[in-house]
Amino acid sequence: MQEIARAGAANGLDFVLLTDHDTLEARDRGEEGWYGDVLLLVGEEVSPKGQDHFLAFGLERPIDHRGMTAAQILDAVERAGGFGFAAHPFSRGSERFRRAGRGMPWTDLDADALTGIEVWSLVTDSAERVNSIRELLQFVARPERFVDNPPERNLREWDRLGGVRRCAGIGGIDAHQIGIRIGGRVPLRLMAYRRSFRFLRTHVLAERPLSGRLDEDRDAVFGGLRSGHAYLAMDSLAPAHGFGFTAEGPGAPRMGSESPAAPFTLRTRVPRPAGLRLLRDGREIASATGATELAHDVAEPGVYRVEARLHAHGRERTWILSNPIYLR
Repeated sequence: MQEIARAGAANGLDFVLLTDHDTLEARDRGEEGWYGDVLLLVGEEVSPKGQDHFLAFGLERPIDHRGMTAAQILDAVERAGGFGFAAHPFSRGSERFRRAGRGMPWTDLDADALTGIEVWSLVTDSAERVNSIRELLQFVARPERFVDNPPERNLREWDRLGGVRRCAGIGGIDAHQIGIRIGGRVPLRLMAYRRSFRFLRTHVLAERPLSGRLDEDRDAVFGGLRSGHAYLAMDSLAPAHGFGFTAEGPGAPRMGSESPAAPFTLRTRVPRPAGLRLLRDGREIASATGATELAHDVAEPGVYRVEARLHAHGRERTWILSNPIYLR
């Protein structure tokens, strides 16, 4: 855990969520907590073979998923007092390298008990679009040049789900630190934690500042994630601290929340000039180029979210994805 925390600190992270497959051993060993300025929290990646992986948090013991369907996993996590997100839910495997890995999708996205989904799974989504050995080597050597946007199918399905119910979105890097292990260490690595943590992050807008007290801070982080008070950002392009997506007007909801449709002004702020897009139900309704702010009046029901893009390494790339504001 010290190594993971040091990697987080080197990248300026406030917290790291660890979800090993089918175990809470790190928490049971007392390794959850503060490491200097980095809070390490432990969940479980419930991992049936080949499908329905689930990032579960707030559990006291691992979920025995043998023979369970996706809906039954959700029920088991809920009964255990937890919540979570479908991991790499749109995974299809590689068209080019089928023997190297098949898809591991989530099979019941319409389940009512699903808190949210991993909208952008950095390693899974990137690896599955690799079409040649050259591209594979490019991804390993210079992921910042290979990774550009989350798959469109992920965003389309997220928008569809949001039209039915709130569906919180998170980003994940799936950091397995692949390499050669020697004596409990991995001196030869394809993607070290310190490197992985540079890229895709989930920024949580907690109800209060973290205090240094584990139980309170765990509740604050988990509460923000569960409520969708969060946004995804590719911080390797530029630091995304200071992003805001707010509704202004009487009874206005915050990012991740919903309210009856009424006249509101939706306002986006970013910490540096970028291409901004405001979408309703997946369709662009307002945009700005090279801007730090975008304001737009709305009144219609819909799922409203924001995308910010930057030009880097020769093309436009996704920088920030907000969680939605839902007007019903």
